[in-house]
Amino acid sequence: MFVALWEYEVKPGCEKRFEEAYGPSGGWVQLFRSDANYREMRLLRDPFRPAIYLTLDFWDSRNAYEKFMATRKQEYKELGAVGEELTSNERRLGWFEAVER
Repeated sequence: MFVALWEYEVKPGCEKRFEEAYGPSGGWVQLFRSDANYREMRLLRDPFRPAIYLTLDFWDSRNAYEKFMATRKQEYKELGAVGEELTSNERRLGWFEAVER
């Protein structure tokens, strides 16, 4: 299991649109669902800093995620442009892999 973790600072007044775009029926999930190696996206909001959100994108493997990103680069870029309108800051917190026991 691989997880891409992102943090966003949403512009005031854009919270609802951001949640729709990054939520369970938003454009990102729709794009990711086109790949059999995608598992889910979780959207989290910081209760103490309400402008701060996290997304956790779950994939079968880092290789599957990177392959998807390479083949769907244009669509990803287009959705990213929409997200930039809603946010004042975006940063990748990291890429994480599950520890197998």
